[in-house]
Amino acid sequence: MESISRISNLLESARELTLDAAQAARSSRSTTRSLPTAQLKKLLDSRNDREVLDGLRRVISMMYRQQKTLPFFSSVVKNVASPNIEIKKLVYIYLIHHAEQEPDMALLSINTIQKSLSDANPQVRALALRTMSGIRVPVISQIVSLAIKKGLVDMSPHVRKAAALAIPKCYRLEPNTLPQLLEYLTTLLGDKQYFVAGAAVSAFMEICPDRVDLIHQHYRSLIKKIVDMDEWSQLAMLRMITIYARKCFPRRTRSAKAKDKSADLQDFYGEGESDPVTEGEQVVVLDPDLVLLLNGIRPLLQSRNSGVVVAVARCYADIGTSEYTKAAVGPLIALLRGAQDIQQVALYNIVSVCLAHAKPFVKYASHFLVHTTDTAPVWELKLEVLTLIFPYSPLQTKSLILNELEHFSRGTNKLLVREAVRAIGRCALADPATAPRCMRLLLGQITSLDGTLAAESLTVIRHLIQQDPRAHVGTVVRLAKNLDSATDPQARATIIWLVGEFAGLHGEDNIAADVLRILLKEFADESEIAKRQVVLLAAKVYLHHINRAIESQKDGEEDQGPPPNSEDHPIARLWNYVLLLVRYDTSYDLRDRTRLYKALLSVPQLATLMLLAPKPAPQAPSPSETRKGLMLGSSALVLAGGGGVHGLRGYKALPDWVEEGREPDPQLRNQGGVTNEYGDEKRVVPAAQILGEASSGTQGGSSNGLSSSATAAGTGAKTLDDWLAEDEDEDGDEEEEDGQELEQAEEESEEEESEEEEGDDDEESEYESDDSEAELEGFLND
Repeated sequence: MESISRISNLLESARELTLDAAQAARSSRSTTRSLPTAQLKKLLDSRNDREVLDGLRRVISMMYRQQKTLPFFSSVVKNVASPNIEIKKLVYIYLIHHAEQEPDMALLSINTIQKSLSDANPQVRALALRTMSGIRVPVISQIVSLAIKKGLVDMSPHVRKAAALAIPKCYRLEPNTLPQLLEYLTTLLGDKQYFVAGAAVSAFMEICPDRVDLIHQHYRSLIKKIVDMDEWSQLAMLRMITIYARKCFPRRTRSAKAKDKSADLQDFYGEGESDPVTEGEQVVVLDPDLVLLLNGIRPLLQSRNSGVVVAVARCYADIGTSEYTKAAVGPLIALLRGAQDIQQVALYNIVSVCLAHAKPFVKYASHFLVHTTDTAPVWELKLEVLTLIFPYSPLQTKSLILNELEHFSRGTNKLLVREAVRAIGRCALADPATAPRCMRLLLGQITSLDGTLAAESLTVIRHLIQQDPRAHVGTVVRLAKNLDSATDPQARATIIWLVGEFAGLHGEDNIAADVLRILLKEFADESEIAKRQVVLLAAKVYLHHINRAIESQKDGEEDQGPPPNSEDHPIARLWNYVLLLVRYDTSYDLRDRTRLYKALLSVPQLATLMLLAPKPAPQAPSPSETRKGLMLGSSALVLAGGGGVHGLRGYKALPDWVEEGREPDPQLRNQGGVTNEYGDEKRVVPAAQILGEASSGTQGGSSNGLSSSATAAGTGAKTLDDWLAEDEDEDGDEEEEDGQELEQAEEESEEEESEEEEGDDDEESEYESDDSEAELEGFLND
């Protein structure tokens, strides 16, 4: 009979599973079809859990499709007391979504949710706490606070995590509850479970990120737990400890000796080598707790989450040294193997690190070669990285970079051509030794039929010539010869401007006047920008002619030619011809400029100061220089563009380093009176250890290496061997006591009654001492 009943039970359970599967399959196909309101309410009011679950799924589906589901509020909320956890979940989701619209009805379900806080199932308790904190009705703020307080002491870590996540919601609901929430938060920060502590850190960063005094006693334990936390908690933790380090660890430096070397850290691939430090160089001295932090987060460089890798790199860049930053270079390069969106964000952060530490990226130069599938932002950043690492690269890598840039400068993509030519210019400015090769490369492109390439090449050539004008006179003559082949207006204007800058060299033998004569033949056909430069060239040539004539008169030399103001001199005739041409030009701006130059030339000294003043050498900074002060991993670094630090609202920069002498006392980070584990200071013996030694009759004790949190919890500082040795000693003591008791019993039979009574008293005192020792050992074991 038992076998038959067992078979029937199995068949019944199989039938229920089949019905559930069929119901789930049917609901997945049919929930998209809306049922009439009356039929939905009938499902919600049913006593069958299957029908209620089907109705709730349909209502939730309608809710997320932006359909009206508020009429079902009363029918849905009354199922909050259902013992079925699936029904509870759906009711809680609906309740959180509509509680603000129906606060009175939502308050009716608070009592039932409070009862769920005492449910035997920890999942139900956590769900109830999460739901209560998610109901945004200010009236229940104190109830939510009490629920969080109850969740703090829950045995389940999942409930405690829910309590930690509920703290920011309670704070947004009622900011006046902050003092109570800070007490709860302090307790949760010291929780032994890493995921509870991670949720507490997230809550801390949301409600009180500046209260670093709450972190002191939990600092070391949090550092040990960060490796086991989830990715979101790790991001919050890395942000928090960066701020903590800036506020609690002053930046100390000392003069290095010849034998000193920087921190010996291997990079991500185990190929890093520390650079020797020269004598007298200022070396950063790191606090031991800061070293604990920097070494503790190093395993996170192998995280699968790209955000965590970037956050660790940010910590190393903001609070570490260059050696720690080198350790993050390899993991950052590994992010380039991801999707294009991740690759783009990773490149923004790589460029930001490369602006300060370019040398570690040299060996990864091949990772920044442009591919045909790269989007415009990606190849722009890659070209920028190549120009940043160019000065630190060996000759072979430099040749590779220049060949790469030359190839893309002759492509069909105009944007890529422009960026490649500008990158060549930045390479030449960064490394003067390669400037001649870059100049030859650019001069070969000015005759290109592509106007964009020619214009950009001439702009870069102009920048290079202005760095050392005397060394590039022949280059200007070559450019002037190619003026007829240049068709782009910007290219022609650049060449004319360069000829005007060199118009004062070699006196009358200069080619500027002859170039001006040729240009005036087709002045009417020139573009607007080229006409402006032609007029400026004419003014400079005429001004040099006037200055030479004045100097010759001062020296007492007889002028062989006509006087300076004579209309017979060829340069004067050219200037008058320019005035006539511009007078009838259609551009009012050009006419105004010419009148201005004419008025200036009437006073040669003033004209010399205005037109012939030395020009500063132009600089070509990296395009990301405006992002240099932004934090790694921040959205402002990617989206701010050229807006600088204030490009995005809500961006918060890191605080400055605390001044030496104003930092918090390092003893605050000692837990339970135990000092730094890796320091040279002597440990303070905990009270639990003193009690253990007193009970066992031993003196002193050695540390077993336990964490300070475990010591404070009452475990003492004894090892397992010490406890076993104590048990053996107690067994030996008990055997000796039994032998003594037998001998004492024989002696008592021969002694007087008074001596027997005294013997009994001694035995009772011994038993009492044994009981007290057993109680003390039980307390220590607990």
